[in-house]
Amino acid sequence: MLNLIVILAIILIVAILIAIFRVATLVGIVKGDSSKQVPASNKVQAVLLLLFMVAGLFAFFYYSFGGLDDDYTQPIASEHGVATDRLFWITMGITGFVFVLTQILLFWFSYRYQHSPNNQAHYYPHNNKLELIWTGIPAIVLAVLILTGWKTWVGITGPAPENAEVIEVMGYQYSWAIRYGGNDKKLGDYDYQKIDVVNQMGIDFEDKAAFDDFIPTKLYLPKGRPVLLQIRARDVIHSVYQPHFRLQMNAVPGMPTRFWFTPTKSTAEMRTETGNPEFNYELVCNKICGKGHFAMKYQIEVLEPEEYDKWYASQDAWLKQNSDYLANVPENLQEMAKIAAGIENNDDLQPVGNSVVSNVY
Repeated sequence: MLNLIVILAIILIVAILIAIFRVATLVGIVKGDSSKQVPASNKVQAVLLLLFMVAGLFAFFYYSFGGLDDDYTQPIASEHGVATDRLFWITMGITGFVFVLTQILLFWFSYRYQHSPNNQAHYYPHNNKLELIWTGIPAIVLAVLILTGWKTWVGITGPAPENAEVIEVMGYQYSWAIRYGGNDKKLGDYDYQKIDVVNQMGIDFEDKAAFDDFIPTKLYLPKGRPVLLQIRARDVIHSVYQPHFRLQMNAVPGMPTRFWFTPTKSTAEMRTETGNPEFNYELVCNKICGKGHFAMKYQIEVLEPEEYDKWYASQDAWLKQNSDYLANVPENLQEMAKIAAGIENNDDLQPVGNSVVSNVY
């Protein structure tokens, strides 16, 4: 409500200033100022410029720091998010200071050197010292910002810790598919030529590491442990965007990407912090990837390490849920695949079309 009042007040002030300008112009015409070299409205316009500057700077600061920022700045829930936000606010501070300074100088010069018959232009063709200052200082500041950002980015996108949870994220029109490595913690290979209606991720069962891989219905993450996302796309460019983790990485067809991070707040803790008992982390697409782009949302749940381990151990392998894909496993590896996938017999499986799913689901 307060934000609406402020916006309406700004609109009203602008309307009043426009009305004052029009009245001053009409009065000048009546007095015959239009025939003068410097009409009376010249002074009024100069003052209006200063008032416009004050109103504009007030709106700028209020919009940035007066409460509206809460609608756009989400709580941080990852370790690298702290460094990312610090860089952001350092950059905002420097550029904001320069912006305010240049705007004050711009409007003050317009007021100070308003048109007057006594003013004469001064020819000022060149000044090496001045040009060196306004070229060198921005160059040095930008170089420091870029190098600092590059250092942080290299740390984020560099090799993940050896104990990182490796999770595959695949974007497609218009949803996400998530795959975990199973008991051996190793993701099996994939092949786009093996993609079909059921095997949407194209899991290649000629690779033994794929036998115990599983695909859940949500992205589960362990709090306090490093997580490595191996990212790919099935059709067009998507973007893995998780705002609370300050995470964004493109998913590109034919060019796998990666991003690792460490969650620092569980879903339950974030619900307490935000005061929203229905809060959930989200994975969304940040690229306009087609008409269904708006629907590309995937729920994320961050669990305490013990809860995560318990959930992880309870998951059935995708191959167990779809045992007819055992036919895609080389004959000499089929027994190994049954053991790795936990398929002892077919009593706990129910056929659905050309595939089978576990009673657990």
